[in-house]
Amino acid sequence: MAPSLHPLIDNGITPGSSSFSGGKLHCRCSSDQVEVTLKSNVAHNHACGCSKCWKPEGALFSIVGVIPRDALSVTANASKLSIVDKDATIQRNACKDCGVHLFGRIEKDHPFKGLDFVHVELSDEKGWQEPQFAGFVSSIIEQGSHPNQMDEVRDKFRAVGLQTYDVLSPALMDLISTFTAQKSGIRFANL
Repeated sequence: MAPSLHPLIDNGITPGSSSFSGGKLHCRCSSDQVEVTLKSNVAHNHACGCSKCWKPEGALFSIVGVIPRDALSVTANASKLSIVDKDATIQRNACKDCGVHLFGRIEKDHPFKGLDFVHVELSDEKGWQEPQFAGFVSSIIEQGSHPNQMDEVRDKFRAVGLQTYDVLSPALMDLISTFTAQKSGIRFANL
């Protein structure tokens, strides 16, 4: 049996809407849910194979996108949130009761500071940007997936139209490299 990549990918990808303007995310508690309100759609939504992102049970990958920090607010039961790993670059805020990660925030100097990482599958609204690529694909080996499965995993992503990377997409890697170059004093000439 083929491994489950993620429920939002396994049965084909549903396109988002370019006019979608945001919605609410909820933890999976049956009562007193943590609620996070997003005032816009996400960008760079992708399947992530890293070991830090929250994944639904049985899935090899998470689905995570980014949103500007000022477009995210916790609108109910904020007291139930706790940072999963205070030493991690992305401070993942999870519900203390059900364990679901509602958002991740970067507080230190980093190329993605100012963007929050969110899992739009925690929303009942439809129209969120669909996954655009798969990142950190080979990282699932570090979590117990057999290396012999990797061709099948990559083939499943390609079958639904997603490019796979063992880091992030080229556009995001360019942003990281640009940030690093500028921090070291490199100034780019206009072309």
